[in-house]
Amino acid sequence: MSLVAKLRRGEGPFWGALKRAGKAVVTLHLPVNGLTRPAFGLLYRVHVGAREGLAWAERFFWNEPLFRSQCESVGPGLRMEQLPYVQGRGRIVLGARVRLSGKSSVTFGRCLPGAPPPTLTVGDGTFVGHACGFNVGAAVSIGRHCLLATGVLVYDQDGHPLDADRRRAGDPSPPESVAPVTLGDDVWVGSGAVILKGVTVGDRAVVAARSVVTKDVPADAVVAGNPARVVLTLARDPAGAP
Repeated sequence: MSLVAKLRRGEGPFWGALKRAGKAVVTLHLPVNGLTRPAFGLLYRVHVGAREGLAWAERFFWNEPLFRSQCESVGPGLRMEQLPYVQGRGRIVLGARVRLSGKSSVTFGRCLPGAPPPTLTVGDGTFVGHACGFNVGAAVSIGRHCLLATGVLVYDQDGHPLDADRRRAGDPSPPESVAPVTLGDDVWVGSGAVILKGVTVGDRAVVAARSVVTKDVPADAVVAGNPARVVLTLARDPAGAP
């Protein structure tokens, strides 16, 4: 191959040296050794401390007051991170020591004629993971000491009419497609699970990750799959402890 052809293809001694120089620049880094490690370690702690301090200030002075303004009542000890996204009009009632991790969302449907406003209730000591979503047309009630992992979705309504003309007209969910959802105490819902309208999940039940729950779950049951089915019943001693 001629020299001109090699140059056109990016080959030859010059291009080889240029590539090696570029790789050397890309992989260049400051040395971390016995002399520099203490300094970089201190800078790391300063960096983390500053970032956490800014996050605390944003949460304390901005996110939490804004979110509380959207709630009807909030119990003591609320712990939250990012500002939840609330769409529509409804009631949010939080118990004591509720923890909101990451960023969750609450969407309220339009009130049915003569019905009370849609309501989301979260019981004492419950943890709501990042990216959880609640679509509330009537009522979603979550018990005490529940654990909702990342990406759990709870719907007490279909969201839109089945009839295409009514959807095009922007009509809300019809009354027959709205039914409250209730989670008992100590319920654990795995990542990405979906709980649909009209479902009651019994106390201490476990919903496996990615399950789609379409009917009631008994207390102390473990359900999995789409649609979710009981795969295990948890034994309890006479004193009531698992």
